[in-house]
Amino acid sequence: MTSRAYPPHPLLATSLAVIRDGRILLATRTKPPAQGLFSLPGGLVEAGETLEEAALRELKEEVGVTASIVGFNDHVEVIDRDKDGKVARHFVIASFVANWESGQGTPSTEAGEVIWAKPDEIDGLPTTLGLLRIATRAFQVLEAKLSADNPRA
Repeated sequence: MTSRAYPPHPLLATSLAVIRDGRILLATRTKPPAQGLFSLPGGLVEAGETLEEAALRELKEEVGVTASIVGFNDHVEVIDRDKDGKVARHFVIASFVANWESGQGTPSTEAGEVIWAKPDEIDGLPTTLGLLRIATRAFQVLEAKLSADNPRA
């Protein structure tokens, strides 16, 4: 497995914005990078796994929740440099949107505090860079999907 620290190339990861009753699932990270900050569940894609499969697997492993993917949200790039300017970490994250199916969300070795937040609560939380933008887009993607599935006459 390629080292996550000082990788020779960007690492491919996924995240999943799970929405239930107008709230989004967030969990604090228990490991670097961004330890202690709220983020979407997610992680590295394994060889032979689709992006969507990886997102759903990580969701189940990290917080014990199952969901159905509605669509692609956006991509996020995380590039951390050390004090000498060398790339210490580089992740390219494909972020998806999903409807909640089951599970309340429980902490694990990768997810500390687990909450369901309203959109207007996110800005007041300590979060990973860009989480508010990704969460806002997730609600828009879900709304667009619901509108497309239920057109008004």
